Amino acid sequence: MRNSNRVIAAVLGAALALPLGAAPALAAAPAITVEVIAASGSGCAPGTATVVSNSDNTGFRVRYRDFTATAGGGADIVERRKNCQLGVLVSIPDGWTIAIASANYRGRATLKSGATALQRTSYYWQGASTTERKDATFTGPYSGLWTTWDVAPVLTYAECGSQSVLNINTELRIDAGTSTSTSTMSMSNTEGDVDTLFNYSLSSC
Repeated sequence: MRNSNRVIAAVLGAALALPLGAAPALAAAPAITVEVIAASGSGCAPGTATVVSNSDNTGFRVRYRDFTATAGGGADIVERRKNCQLGVLVSIPDGWTIAIASANYRGRATLKSGATALQRTSYYWQGASTTERKDATFTGPYSGLWTTWDVAPVLTYAECGSQSVLNINTELRIDAGTSTSTSTMSMSNTEGDVDTLFNYSLSSC
C-alpha cells in the first residue's frame, strides 16, 4: 500500500509536496530512465522521435524532429492530418512507482483566417484501463507558439519497481475551411522551443 511520502512532480517550478516534517526528497529520488522502443505514424518515422529525462528527475520530454500538418494552398490531402504513436519504456527502481501527473504540449502554428486546427494527445500505461486525453483547438488567424496543459484528474500508477511502457498517441489536424492559403501546425523541435513535457508523481511502494 502506498504511504504518504509522495513526491508530486514540479509543474512550472511548483514546490514538491511532502508530508510535514519529512526530509527534502528531491535529492533522494530514484533515477528513472526512459527510452523510445516503438514509433509509428505519419508524424514520426522511426528514429525521428526522442525522449530526454529532466535533470531533476521530475519527468521527461518528448521531441519530434519532423511533425507538421499542412492544409490549403494546394497541400495534398494526406498532409492535413499527421499522427505519431510512441511506446516509451520507463524503468522504475525497486520500491518505487510513478504516475503521469501532468503534461505540457508545445508547438507552432500559422493559421490563415477561416482555418482551424486540432491537437490531440492521449497516453496510458500498457495494460491499464485508464486513458488520459487532451484536445486543443485553434482558430485562424493565428501565428506563433502555442502551449496547452493537461493535468490528470486521477493518478494511474505503473507497477512498482518495474519496466512499464507508456503509450503516447498524438495527432495534429488542420481544416483549411474558407482559406485558400497554406496553414500549418507543428510540433517539430527544429522550430525552436518545442517539445512535450510529462511530469511524474513519484511514490514509494
